[in-house]
Amino acid sequence: MNDETVLLAHGSGGKMMKRIIDEVFFSAYAGDVLRRADDAASLPIPPEGARVALSTDTFVVNPHFFPGADIGRLAICGTVNDVATSGADVKYLSCGFVLEEGYSIDELRRVCASMAEAAREAGVEIVTGDTKVVNRGHGDGVYINTAGVGFLPAGRDLSAVHIKPGDKIVLSGSIGDHGIAVISSREGLSFSTTVQSDAAPLNHLIAAVVEAAPDVRCFRDPTRGGLASTLNEFAEACGAEMHVNEADVVVHPQVMGACEMLGYDVFQVANEGKMVCVVPPQEADAALAAMRGSRYGEEAAIIGEVRAGKPRAYLHTPFGSTRILDMLVGEQLPRIC
Repeated sequence: MNDETVLLAHGSGGKMMKRIIDEVFFSAYAGDVLRRADDAASLPIPPEGARVALSTDTFVVNPHFFPGADIGRLAICGTVNDVATSGADVKYLSCGFVLEEGYSIDELRRVCASMAEAAREAGVEIVTGDTKVVNRGHGDGVYINTAGVGFLPAGRDLSAVHIKPGDKIVLSGSIGDHGIAVISSREGLSFSTTVQSDAAPLNHLIAAVVEAAPDVRCFRDPTRGGLASTLNEFAEACGAEMHVNEADVVVHPQVMGACEMLGYDVFQVANEGKMVCVVPPQEADAALAAMRGSRYGEEAAIIGEVRAGKPRAYLHTPFGSTRILDMLVGEQLPRIC
């Protein structure tokens, strides 16, 4: 393409739209199904007895590029992880773009290349999509919507409603990295060490945990609202207390320093490449070993347990005190995904 920026004609349905689809989107990540360019992808049905898991998400993060990731990688990883939390084998993605007139074609190519790389890593296929262009000033460069489809084996039913007192809470790694990476890039903050987004596809990690701990209760990725919101959601779903030991939760020094400087609670800061799971106590060590054996779980830890009581999350500090771990109220980090 000779065009340097997105034009309204790229969304017109004519030759220019075909060119941006062929030379930007298809060239980056199209497989055989997408290249048919049908209005609907024709896909195999799940194996007998299996069910379909479906999730959708829209990504509007600003800036579009930040240390460790970008809006394209985020779009793939976020939806892959949402489907995978059900215990499904993630198979297919759809991808819809809303482009603003004037958006750089070179930046769009970077976004698509990042999406292709993340999809390959996750082992999923982008099978259908859509492109719209809005007038200059009526968007923010690019918004991306993705939907994911996976197959759930017969009999698998992962949900926070299954959590029981005595269960253990396992976290796949450090918290706060993504939110701080985005805010530091947006506001031009600098640290002695660059804070990198943790955006990553975690479907392989989840599969390893399910194999090692077949009675795992549930998974959840602590994105908006951070670990605090996830734990409170668990508590509400099962009607029990979540107790977490602060000393067992990994927080990188530069992330903690940024939170202290900005006045953020690191437990409420967004993550995009971390997974929380709750498992029966007898399977906790196996789940932990499975996480640590995966690419994105080297810092995994058992961080707490479930206790009978009113639905609430508690944080036990290294100083012997206990505080209520509240859900995020209002906006702490706007537009982190």
